[in-house]
Formats: sequence, structure tokens, C-alpha cells
Amino acid sequence: MSWPHFATPWALALLAFVPLLAWHHHRRPALGELAYSRLPRRTGRAWRLHLPFYLRLAALSLLVVALARPQRGYAWEESLTEGIDIQIVLDISGSMGAEDFAPQNRLHVAKHVVKDFIGRRPADRIGMVVFSGAALTRSPLTTDRRMLELLVDSLELHTLPDGTAIGVGLASGAARLRDSAAKSKVIVLVTDGVNNAGEIDPLSAAAVCEGLGIKVYTVGVGKRGRAYIPMPTENPMTGKREIRRVLMSSEVDEELLQAIAERTGGRFYRALDGAALEQVFAEIDELEKTPLRVKRYVRYRESFQPLAWAGLALLLLPLSAAGLGLTAEP
Repeated sequence: MSWPHFATPWALALLAFVPLLAWHHHRRPALGELAYSRLPRRTGRAWRLHLPFYLRLAALSLLVVALARPQRGYAWEESLTEGIDIQIVLDISGSMGAEDFAPQNRLHVAKHVVKDFIGRRPADRIGMVVFSGAALTRSPLTTDRRMLELLVDSLELHTLPDGTAIGVGLASGAARLRDSAAKSKVIVLVTDGVNNAGEIDPLSAAAVCEGLGIKVYTVGVGKRGRAYIPMPTENPMTGKREIRRVLMSSEVDEELLQAIAERTGGRFYRALDGAALEQVFAEIDELEKTPLRVKRYVRYRESFQPLAWAGLALLLLPLSAAGLGLTAEP
């Protein structure tokens, strides 16, 4: 980026004399001027009489601007960030297929919100762990936003053993952040159920997070009450696997999620619909801002030379015209 800059801007004050010189030039009578009321006045070429003066006036203006030393500034910035390492731990158990989140289901909306969250954190490393009855690391900590978005898009229900192993998912996320050198380490845990699987107790996993200095934000998703959930079943007639919509209740263990958040210094959120889930992630994004320091460097280049040459050329133009016999007739 470049912009004009004057090294000696005070010289521009001399331009205030330009209109005064023009005013004075037109007020004083021409030397040797005689007025005859009965003689016709020749006004058609009167402007030529003032042309040498205005050429000198333009030359003076250009030289004054050149004296102010205009420069072109070329700037560049160096950003120094202290990134935050964030692990997203997302529940993909069968209940995340509940159709109480428009336009499709809980997982569909969660994927959209997570991708939007990832896009707003360009300076941070982000990883992802998914869980149901077991946990799976989908991505280690990375700054490759495109790869993360593709991995989020590929998430599907019923790809892991059934169940909701919150403790295992949380412990897996903590393990991915254990060796992180970032000054701030965060886990965003999203689930819609009650811990009913896995060999690790969620509060024990929270204690591990506390010991590693990891802050956990817990998000409970889903409306209270019953919702239709697509469930895979086997057709006894054909033996093929089919998906049936079953009306089931899916309760969130709010007390457990609150305890996890409080122990690690995070917060607990309840999202009853898609808009609320978007608001939750937006608030987490505001709470976990990446420290950013910017250094700006500017280099200037002199650009007064063309103005100075143009001013000198205007001063010499009347002289060269007189030498060629091109002076205006009176």
C-alpha cells in the first residue's frame, strides 16, 4: 500500500500567495496603457497577454510543491500472534440425528456451526475428536482450514459403536492438547446426552483437563422432551438394514456438563435450537480472542523530481517561445 506524504509540509503554506499574486496582477494597469473611448477595444486576444504570467504562476506552484518534498510511502505489516489451541469434541451418537433442529437434525446444524467457528479463527490451531460409544481423533491440531472443513462435512451418524462416552471423548481431546505449547488451551465439548458408555468417568477426565491447564466449554444441545430420531434397524423379512424414525426422549445431563465447565474454568451453555447453538459458538469465539500485536514498517521514496522539472520547463517556455518568434501580438 502507498500514499502521498510530504517531508516538509510547511512549504505548502507558500501556495497561499498564488491567488494574491493573481489578484494583484489583474488589479494593476498594464505599463504604458492608454484608454481611448472612441477606439474599438481588441479583446479577442487579451488572454494571450496574461499567458506568460500564468505560466510563471503555475511554475511557482509546482516548485513550491516540489519544495515540500512529496514522497510515496510503502508500508507493510508484521503480525505477531500468540495462538490458541482448540480441540472440538463433538458427539455423533445416534441421538444427534434427532429432528428438532431445523432444517435437518442436530448433527447437521452442529456441523454448519462448527465450520463457521473454524473459519473465524485463522490464527489458531484447531483439532477435532468425535465420539459416541467410543472416541476417534478426526484431525490433530492444524491450521489447514480447508482440510478441517472437509473433515467436518464428512461426519456421519452410526460410524462408531452406539452410546455416549463423554468421559472418553473429553480425555481424548485432552490427550491431543497435552503436549501443546500454546499459552491458552481450550476444549469445546458438544453433546446431547448422558454419559452411558466408556471406561473413563467424565469428572476424572475433567480433572485431567484441569491439571493440564485446559479450559473446557460444554454445550448441551437438543430440545427438552421427545423428538423423532432416525434409528438403524434390520428388516426381518429382507435382512437388510433400514432407517426408521422413532419418537424418543433425549435428555442432556446439564449437572454433569456444568460441573465439568466449572472445574476447568470454562462455561456451560444450553442450546435448544440451531440459532441458540450459533449464538453459543459466537460467544465462545468472543471469549477466546487470540492476542494480536502488529508492527508496521514504512519506507518512503522521494517523488518531487517530476514536479521540479515541470516547474523549470514552464519558466523556460516563454523564453523559448520568444527565441522562436512566437510571442503573442499585443
